[in-house]
Amino acid sequence: MTIALIAQEAGVSVPTVSKVINGRPEVAPDTRQRVERLLHKHGYQRRTGQGDGPVGLLDLVFAEIESPWAMELVRGAETAAHEAGASVVISVLHTHAGPGRDWLERIAARRTDGVIIVGSRLSVRQQGQLSARSIPFVVVDPEGEPAPGVASVGATNWHGGLAATRHLLSLGHTRIGMIGGPADMLCSRARIDGYRAALETAGLGIDSELIRNGDFLVNSGHDHGHSLLSLPDPPTAIFAGSDLQAFGVFEAARQRGLRVPEDLSVVGFDDLPLARSAWPPLTTVRQPLQEMAALAARMVLAMGRGEGSDARRVELATDLVIRDSTEPPR
Repeated sequence: MTIALIAQEAGVSVPTVSKVINGRPEVAPDTRQRVERLLHKHGYQRRTGQGDGPVGLLDLVFAEIESPWAMELVRGAETAAHEAGASVVISVLHTHAGPGRDWLERIAARRTDGVIIVGSRLSVRQQGQLSARSIPFVVVDPEGEPAPGVASVGATNWHGGLAATRHLLSLGHTRIGMIGGPADMLCSRARIDGYRAALETAGLGIDSELIRNGDFLVNSGHDHGHSLLSLPDPPTAIFAGSDLQAFGVFEAARQRGLRVPEDLSVVGFDDLPLARSAWPPLTTVRQPLQEMAALAARMVLAMGRGEGSDARRVELATDLVIRDSTEPPR
C-alpha cells in the first residue's frame, strides 16, 4: 500500500496524505480523519529511507505525574533508552483519555522512535492515529482493557491482591479493610478482585462496607482510613492499593491514637523506595515498576526496527515483601 493508492481512495492529493503522515497542520479535520482511517485500515507503514532512521528519542507519556510511582517508571525507561543510545522525552497529558490530536501532530512533526503511554485509556481511534503516522507504541499499566492490537506491559495485580490478603489472613485477621484505586482502572479492579478471592477461599463473606475506592494518593488513604476506622466494628487490618495510600492510613491511625502494627496492620502495593524507610517499614506487594518501563522501552524500539511487530500483552510478577507493619491482631 502506497501513499498514492491511499490518496486515490481518499479522493485527495498525494501531498495531502504526506502532510497527514508527517503531522502538518494545514489539512482540514474531516480530510485528516478520512486519510487516517484509510492508513489504519490498510496497515500503511512509511517506507524507510534517508532521514527516516532512528532519531534517538523515546517519548514517555503520563496521564499524571504526581507521585514517586511515576519516577520509578522514568528510571526504568531511561535505563533501557540509555542502553540503546537514546534519550527520553517526558510528557504529561493531565487526562486519562489518551494523547490528543495536538500532541500527536507535534510528535509526528518532530519525529520519535516510539511512544510509551502510561496509565491511559487508548481508544481504537487514537491507536489508528499513531499507526497512521508509523509511530510504534506500548501502553504501560493500561487504565482499561487495551484495544485489539495494542501491546501492553503490566503486573500481576490480581495475584498481588490475593497474596496481600492471604498474608493478613494467615496472621489471624478476619476483618480486613480494602482501599483500592479508581473503580474504572483495570489494575485497581484486579487488586480488589484478588482481595475478594482470598476472603472467599478462606470461607469469609465479602463485607462491602470494608471496601473503598480512592485515587492511589496519600490523601485518599488518609480519608478512607479514617472512614474505615470509624465503623462500629472497625477492621484490624487494612490492605491499601498503593504504598502512598498506605502512608495515608498510617497518618489516620496515628491521629486516632492507634499504633501500627500493634493496633492496626497495614499492607501497601508497589514497594516504592519510601516503603523501606517508613516507620514502621511497610509490608507491601512489590510491583516491578522499573522493569515494566524498561521492557516497554525495549519493545517499542524493537517494533521500530520491524522486530516483534505482533502485539504482546505482558504481565510481570508481583511479590509480597513482609516488613514490620503487620502482625497478629491483639
